[in-house]
Amino acid sequence: MRDRIRLVFMKVVDFFSFIHTSLGQICRHLSLGAFMCSVFCISAINSSKAGDTDTLRLTLSQCERSFLDSNFLLLAQKYNVEATRALIIQAKVFPNPNASYSQTLYNSTAKRWFPTPGSEIGEEIVGFSQLIQIAGKRNNAIKLAKANTTLSEYQFFDLIRTLKYTLRSDFFNIYYLLQSARVYDTEINALQKIADAYDAQKAKAYISEKDVVRIKAQLYSLRSEYNDLRNQINDQQSELRLLLQVRHQFIIPMVDTATLKTLDPHKYPLAALIDSAYHNRTDLMIAKENTEINKINLKYQRSLGVPDPSLNFSYDQQGSYVHNLTTIGLSIDLPFFNHNQGNIKSAKYNIQNAMATQKSVEATLEENVYRSLQKALDNEVLTKSIDPAFSGDFDRLAGEVVKNYQVRNIGLLDFLDFYDSYKQNSLQLNTINYNKVQSFEDLNFYTGTNFFN
Repeated sequence: MRDRIRLVFMKVVDFFSFIHTSLGQICRHLSLGAFMCSVFCISAINSSKAGDTDTLRLTLSQCERSFLDSNFLLLAQKYNVEATRALIIQAKVFPNPNASYSQTLYNSTAKRWFPTPGSEIGEEIVGFSQLIQIAGKRNNAIKLAKANTTLSEYQFFDLIRTLKYTLRSDFFNIYYLLQSARVYDTEINALQKIADAYDAQKAKAYISEKDVVRIKAQLYSLRSEYNDLRNQINDQQSELRLLLQVRHQFIIPMVDTATLKTLDPHKYPLAALIDSAYHNRTDLMIAKENTEINKINLKYQRSLGVPDPSLNFSYDQQGSYVHNLTTIGLSIDLPFFNHNQGNIKSAKYNIQNAMATQKSVEATLEENVYRSLQKALDNEVLTKSIDPAFSGDFDRLAGEVVKNYQVRNIGLLDFLDFYDSYKQNSLQLNTINYNKVQSFEDLNFYTGTNFFN
């Protein structure tokens, strides 16, 4: 009888042990199921947030139009061009004539203040002079003003080129960083749900504490990486907002990825790219114009070394040897000491400086074009080496891993290892795609031509 009671008691214990184990598995499965539902719910919420009023969806062409219409730096440079153009008008203006008039203040003989001009005791003198510019001073000044205006225009277009490069780089960088952010978002939400479920199970002794600690350690690491990524995105957003003069809005780039896949650097021979750069690079045009300006300035400084004569006319009522004396004359400085020799010598050295700078820009131009094409070709080789179906297979496998983890076909470490591999793969693919696009942006920038628009 006692053995029979002991046997029944052992069966009851086994039954409750089985119930306890089954409940633990059910709880874990329910937790993972709830986690998967929550991921889809969060994705839906995030999608709805993208349409809020504090976000701005823009294509690349819309960004460029807004940039050209609104950027304050461009507006300031436009005013600078107009200010320089106004100096051409000033250079064309002739020197003003000089007129003088004087009369008697006090006649000590007649003891009269301000005697009437033309009377026997009054005197008046009238003078007139006109500076006459010679040696091509005026023409050289006009040429110099026109060259400075051309330089300002080149500087304006170079500013557009530089800022557009920054704009387009930020646009694509933000797009691919946001793709990476979605990966972090998904994994963090997944691990957070698992951590919450494990906390509840740990209290009921359904799961070991080391698994909870392992999950949370991975979660905190992902959050730290995600925070760094968000700071990077926000920095890029800030720069893009300044370029577009958009305030307090989060810009979501709308990218045609199908067009990006068709980019091929083999379409552009190096010689054609370098030739395009020589004809379109505004920084090279600036260097050439600086050389031309210094050559014109040398001519101008030489002309300044030649003194200008002044034509003089005067009338003296009765202060000379005859009454009502009228004279005409010519005056000129004698260049015995100062014939502008220092400025002429300085202008010669400035020409040499400008020519050396121009050669440096040309050498840098060719190297930049060569290196950008090399990067584009390397990125093309790397992109083509990736199986197009690899990303889709990885996404599909991610779902299978979750299912296998639900039914405990794989352990926690294998599950976390796969999620880490999935994250690294997604980030690397985004980086590779961005580097490919950026290499074409480099080609645009260094050639001054929109080969890729």
